[in-house]
Amino acid sequence: MNNERQPVLLTDEQMRTFITEGFLILKTDFPEDFHRSLLQQLTHVYENEGNPGNNLLPRIREVQMIFDHPVVTGALTSVLGPGYLMHTHRHGHFNASPKAGGWHKDSYWGYKRMRNHHPWWAMIMYFPQDTPVELGPTGIMPGTQNYESRVFEADEVPGEALASGGAGTFALIHYDIWHRSTANILGQERYMLKFEFMRTQAPSAPSWDHREAGWKRPAAFSTEIHEHDLLWEETWNWLCGRVGSLAGTQPADAGRAAELAARLEEASEPEALNAAYTLAGMGAPGVQALLAALERGSGHASRLATYGLSAAGAEAVGGLTAALGSPQPLTAEYAAFALGELRYLAAGSVPALNRLLEAGAPAEVRRAVAEALGLIGTPAAEAVAGLTRCLEDADVQVRFTAGLSLARLGAPAEAAVPQLAAALEDENRYVRGHAAEALHYIGTEQAKDTLIRFLMNSRWCPSTTPQSTFYP
Repeated sequence: MNNERQPVLLTDEQMRTFITEGFLILKTDFPEDFHRSLLQQLTHVYENEGNPGNNLLPRIREVQMIFDHPVVTGALTSVLGPGYLMHTHRHGHFNASPKAGGWHKDSYWGYKRMRNHHPWWAMIMYFPQDTPVELGPTGIMPGTQNYESRVFEADEVPGEALASGGAGTFALIHYDIWHRSTANILGQERYMLKFEFMRTQAPSAPSWDHREAGWKRPAAFSTEIHEHDLLWEETWNWLCGRVGSLAGTQPADAGRAAELAARLEEASEPEALNAAYTLAGMGAPGVQALLAALERGSGHASRLATYGLSAAGAEAVGGLTAALGSPQPLTAEYAAFALGELRYLAAGSVPALNRLLEAGAPAEVRRAVAEALGLIGTPAAEAVAGLTRCLEDADVQVRFTAGLSLARLGAPAEAAVPQLAAALEDENRYVRGHAAEALHYIGTEQAKDTLIRFLMNSRWCPSTTPQSTFYP
């Protein structure tokens, strides 16, 4: 069907909209009978077996056709680059409630971590039936993907976007955007299939239909959204392959830096974010102000300063590496996060990151280290050595983060294959799932043989149900 068509890549204007608003509403062109059959299967499974959870894809094989559709693959390639990964976690949402759900950001399968401003993660929310407003589509608050706090008080807020439309409509959303279910006042069945995806390659060039080099706001910019021009420009540049692009773009004014540093503590989150990104462009005065806020250990200001340091370029690496030795776990955790975002610029920090693992740093620090090693990626042998240690960590979140990081490293992580083979027997489903993904992306003969043996031993039969155990 559509699977053989080339991916429909996003345009510059769509990418600008995604960067500012945090989502796009798109639509596939499957025929009506495809969605009719899919709905019948979903209804049968939910009524007779319950929610299949992470087994949604193998239980209903036609769902894979959705994620092979060129509009879906094109959207994901544009935002996450080629070689993106479909995450082990997926979920079918059934909504028949006449009451709207609460605004929230999704957790990382029950765990906490520092959220990325750069689009390393995305979600697809797919609606297999016509979903008018009255049927309770997902509500999305535009422009909130970069905020930890809600920044809006009421549940009913002007500017809320709804993922409503005909069957085949889907929302491509930044993983961290604020969203909710809306009221299904019709009381009819409403399904939404939620799948998560992650970037496995840092961007080296635009992966969408790129025609215009410079950043500018989208033509249909919403006045309901707080303005973050430096943050948005930095994200655009990052997606084009530029790391630390803000460095040196702002006057190096020590007095101005002190004023902006005060806003990290005192201003609203949108204003404080703008201060952090402005400081990121001011060179030494800005970096020093950000490092001072990081080292003070105040959760709010330290986190915001971390985002600024993540965009400040090579100027920030030395101070961040020193901050890894802080006695305050929060400071060390945030420093590791920022070093990871600086990628190859932070290659010299890998030994210091590995020393945190050897010294038995707190679990939250080890989690950040496991992610940073995968993002920095070089020198590969040292990064792989650290991640191999992480696969054997007592903390489950360290272990499954290590699997994701090894997937990002690909073939240079072949030395970790024996430890990944052991991780396939882990008690945690996500450690097992991420280990399998890492073996896939490593892709050597040893990795493939290990992965195939695991998949053959755990293969799924989508036709086997309590009502049909063996025949036909």
